[in-house]
Amino acid sequence: MPYYFLGMNILSFLLFGIDKKRSIQKKYRIPEKVLLSFSFLGGCFGSLFAMFFFHHKNKKNKFLFLVPCSCLLWTFLLFK
Repeated sequence: MPYYFLGMNILSFLLFGIDKKRSIQKKYRIPEKVLLSFSFLGGCFGSLFAMFFFHHKNKKNKFLFLVPCSCLLWTFLLFK
């Protein structure tokens, strides 16, 4: 479980970074539902950190609400 969680967070962080780079270059983007799915599948903290590290999706209400919700969910699941 810890390797899965670590891997998902690294992957989520990288996906946000890739999407930010593609948005600057006006290339094909990673769909928002994919970014949010990775957050809810265990990459929540990587997603949250990436949102503010890359300044990406941090003005979208959907992300500002759902990513922290996924963090709360995973915190509960990990420490119950």
